[in-house]
Amino acid sequence: MATGDPTGGRDPVGRRSFVVGAGAAALLAGAGTAAAAGGSVPAPAAPPGTLPDFHPLLKDELRFPLAWGTSPVRDFRTWRRVARAKVEEHLFVARDDTPYAPEFGERSGEGDGFTRETVTLSLTRYGRVRGALLTPHGTGPFPAVLLLHDHGARFDIGKEKLVRPWSDESRLPSAQAWADRYFGGRFVGDELARRGYVVLAVDALGWGDRGPVAYEDQQALAANLYNLGSSLAGLMAREDVRAAGFLAGLDRVDRRRVAALGFSMGAFRAWQTAALSDDIAATVSVCWMTGLKEVMVPGNNILRGQSAYYMLHPGLARHLDFPDVASIGAPKPMFFLNGGLDPLFPADGVHVAHDKLRAVWRSRHAEERLRLRTWPDLGHVFTAPQQDEVFDWLDSVL
Repeated sequence: MATGDPTGGRDPVGRRSFVVGAGAAALLAGAGTAAAAGGSVPAPAAPPGTLPDFHPLLKDELRFPLAWGTSPVRDFRTWRRVARAKVEEHLFVARDDTPYAPEFGERSGEGDGFTRETVTLSLTRYGRVRGALLTPHGTGPFPAVLLLHDHGARFDIGKEKLVRPWSDESRLPSAQAWADRYFGGRFVGDELARRGYVVLAVDALGWGDRGPVAYEDQQALAANLYNLGSSLAGLMAREDVRAAGFLAGLDRVDRRRVAALGFSMGAFRAWQTAALSDDIAATVSVCWMTGLKEVMVPGNNILRGQSAYYMLHPGLARHLDFPDVASIGAPKPMFFLNGGLDPLFPADGVHVAHDKLRAVWRSRHAEERLRLRTWPDLGHVFTAPQQDEVFDWLDSVL
């Protein structure tokens, strides 16, 4: 799926194509009959990538019947409960109430207006995860932001893409290069901490302390989890919800003022967490929102597989589109940013998604809580001016 991988990874699947199914058999049979009669029939064209020839029929069958406004459920609170349950059903990973049992350590940065420290905790019963926790100087409780890192086909760093590494300086060159490329040279987490927010960032499976996974091994990782009755995307979703709960429960945090913020794949994670967690009060999604049908087109990064598995909940598209899932978070304040030149998200997909989101917030008489912003001259980035706009918005809603 489109995940902040402008380089397209390492597998040029656009050079390969296949035609399968009864439709292809009929086409080939027709060609044989015409040839026998002395006619001339052009070879059937297969779309580029790995879409089957009948994929338009599959897209036509996606009606998203559980979407708000389409669903027969007319009470919004009931709809939210039903829709959230449907998403959770497709995660293939059960809820986990394992005690967090946090261990804090490695404090640093006393002169920066905030304190850096590591925290190791149990997001699930399967293992311990180390995160970066930033706390402003002063008297809390403070507002807080759960920062969710992108994909980008770069696995040696995860949380370090957003928080300047201090406990392992060997990661600083990679982290700074990432910040220079996508974030105007800034570390978003450090900027938020300077503005008075507690910040938590944790690696997803495959990145940083929990990796690095090789790009070409992502599908094997996902398939193995499916074979074990689990899901890569479902695990990440559950872990993000648990991270939100941990952050909201810290004594230093005002649990009524916790936001989720992410870029690219992290943006997907942000609105997904807002949909699944009552601990998230506001959301910022930078460069990840589209209609599914509009992004399932030849040439889009989603067709490569690999990174797509981190955001793939099998069968959910039979019920809900991406903006429908995000709408479960309504009427929370939510800010969706896209770049008009972003090659990963076609403009028509962004427009479809924004129209759906706008209709839901309008139905809740809460349009002022929804901000939809496209920067026409920018691509797949989160620049300093964009960050400043987002930070000001967070200040206003939290």
